[in-house]
Amino acid sequence: MSYFDFNSSIYLKAKDVYKLDSIFNDEKSINSRIIIPTYVRNKESISYNVFSMYLNLNYKVICSLSDSINYKKTIELLKTLKYEYKEIDNLNLDLDDTTSIFITQNKFPLGLELQELKLVYLTDKELFGIKRHSSTFKNLFKEGTIVNSYEDLSIDDYVVHEDYGIGQYKGITTIDLNDIHQDYMEIWYSDGQKLYVPLYKFDLIRKYVGREGKVPTLSKLNSSQWEKTKKKIKERVNELADRLLLLYQERSKIKGYSFKIEDDLQKNFENEFPYELTYDQKRAVYDIKKDMESSTPMDRLLCGDVGFGKTEVAFIAAFKALNNGKQVALLCPTTLLAKQHYDLAKIRFKNYDFGIGILTRLQKDSENKKTISLLKSGEINFVIGTHKLLSKKVEFKDLGLLIVDEEQRFGVEQKELIKERTTNIDVLTLSATPIPRTLQSTLIGLKTTSTINTPPKERMPIQTYVIPFDLEAIKELIKRELSRQGQIFYIHNEIATIYERADSLQNLVPECRIAIIHAKMEKSEIEDVMLQFYSGKIDMLVSTSIVENGIDVRNANLIIVEDADKFGLAQLYQIKGRVGRGDRMAYAYLLVDKNKKLGDDASKRLKAIKDFTELGSGFKISQRDLLIRGAGDILGPEQAGFIDSIGIDMYLKILNETIEEKKNGYKENTKKRNFELRVDGYIPSNFANDENKISLYRDIIACKNEDKLNLLKQEIKDMYGYIPNVVETLLIKKKIEILSNNNAFSDMKELENFISLTLSKSFSCIEGIGSELFTS
Repeated sequence: MSYFDFNSSIYLKAKDVYKLDSIFNDEKSINSRIIIPTYVRNKESISYNVFSMYLNLNYKVICSLSDSINYKKTIELLKTLKYEYKEIDNLNLDLDDTTSIFITQNKFPLGLELQELKLVYLTDKELFGIKRHSSTFKNLFKEGTIVNSYEDLSIDDYVVHEDYGIGQYKGITTIDLNDIHQDYMEIWYSDGQKLYVPLYKFDLIRKYVGREGKVPTLSKLNSSQWEKTKKKIKERVNELADRLLLLYQERSKIKGYSFKIEDDLQKNFENEFPYELTYDQKRAVYDIKKDMESSTPMDRLLCGDVGFGKTEVAFIAAFKALNNGKQVALLCPTTLLAKQHYDLAKIRFKNYDFGIGILTRLQKDSENKKTISLLKSGEINFVIGTHKLLSKKVEFKDLGLLIVDEEQRFGVEQKELIKERTTNIDVLTLSATPIPRTLQSTLIGLKTTSTINTPPKERMPIQTYVIPFDLEAIKELIKRELSRQGQIFYIHNEIATIYERADSLQNLVPECRIAIIHAKMEKSEIEDVMLQFYSGKIDMLVSTSIVENGIDVRNANLIIVEDADKFGLAQLYQIKGRVGRGDRMAYAYLLVDKNKKLGDDASKRLKAIKDFTELGSGFKISQRDLLIRGAGDILGPEQAGFIDSIGIDMYLKILNETIEEKKNGYKENTKKRNFELRVDGYIPSNFANDENKISLYRDIIACKNEDKLNLLKQEIKDMYGYIPNVVETLLIKKKIEILSNNNAFSDMKELENFISLTLSKSFSCIEGIGSELFTS
């Protein structure tokens, strides 16, 4: 057999087809049956079991990684597991080599198992759940398989239908009616009622997103209750929409400083950054610069998961202000965070003649007085500090930009002081609490928003494990981390027993330097301990969940969370984010009592946090918890209650529609045209599974013109190798809809022997149109 032959409808893009005789040195005929490794279908994470399973079967394992990051990560894991391996330059392999594990950097398309030869090839996809981007068909193969299965629909997920309300998704079924096949989503409603929604109307369905643990009430079909609920919420949303629009109008009247367009000095500063900015960072920089060059004061919120490069974007904005002769203030919620930013700023701005100062309680009174004096005279251009910056004693010569880091961590009084200080200067707020894109347009009048969704290239996901509580296992984990000169967070969320736990850990590992922090300690005491940890003077920090939000300790790459089942999903994710901030692999171990039976909710939380190893998962998790909490904080508790009753997406749709109606003075006609054609066009199950069917239909629905449809068709062909006739028919049906979807037609129906096209009123009123159409 000279080419990969997949009999289960798995096809490769032409450029990725490999000849088997080019892989091996020996010339023996290979008749092995090629299969995809079975554990891949279960989407298990990389672990000891993956390697041990094949080694126990006397297989040779070839790890083929597409980039240096995953290559390095795999080597580190093999070393940790104490497996011997050999690095090879290409896929050529001597079958007589006694080595069992080989590793190479090569763009092998996907894993495969050669049973007769006892060989298995494992790629990024199998080892880390990362699917290769061999085309632009991003909705079919997105990075992070677990994230997709969570973010997209799973059986028994609650969904919201625009017209029928909240139901429970039960899967996809294909119905054959008079030889016409059609794919439907099966949704169950109250009293066992079922609704079958055609997948080409998938855009009417939204996944229900409410607060964690909130179970929605199923709607009743053939009832007016859902429409009444939407109507009631819309009436109450009106007041909020009025407030948002008023804020927008007031903000647009204020005039600020228009910063000059960048020069060579600005470009030099940006080029000095040692890493390439991600696309999202570049987009955020562009938006921020446009805001600063406008005469309207900037008030922008920059959202990004922990460690995604918000600080560098803020520094670029700061340089633009400094380069225009303005002063910049960076306001931080804690002394340690201020020190961290100050240390970084001294390095980042070292080649430029800007005075940089810090104002916190850690500085002596005399030093703070001098800093305040130099701010007033303009000799300090860039100051970084805590709430001390908001004191009336602090006067600036010419403040042009205020950067607020983690605004949600400031108190109400401090937020009011911030508002007083920022009436006509540019403000950039940084936050790791995500704001959903659908909410951005509703924040008009409050803040414009930029979002960083992609991680820096050098960042590696945190390997997460759920294990029973066992002191010997904990001892081994701590010793292993200390052996690589790393630091450790140990989370024990009971203040009453935290000192007892710290003592037991000290007895386990006497050489480990341990310190404790918890919420009942004085703030200054907490910051002193954290400073020692940040400086590397402490090996392990035993803490309550107070470290959920904290400083960036790049050398901390192990976190152990005791009684992990007692934490909320978003809280666990934030705690886990304390590690993995550098370029080394980080580990999170979630401990549970082995004698305790976990409830369903706790089990689901732990599974979700374990599965969310992909960088940027904070934005996915926010769909459950952070998003709702954030929306409630911004919009008020009553609005948060409405979100629970209909889900965040439907709530935001109603809010957006209400705002647009008030802005435009009329209600936009959203009635969809009816373009029903009885043709046998659908996606068969032997071509794509349910998850990929949804992605395909979503992409087809999203095509608004022929060019995009043609591009999608080529991408499908690239990914699957061919397009069945029934899928081709589905694409033709979409093409007819696109061609018909213009102002000339108002309706199209397929009758028994002909197709009826109804001309629109405006088209029918064109002078002479009848003669033009119906006379030869």
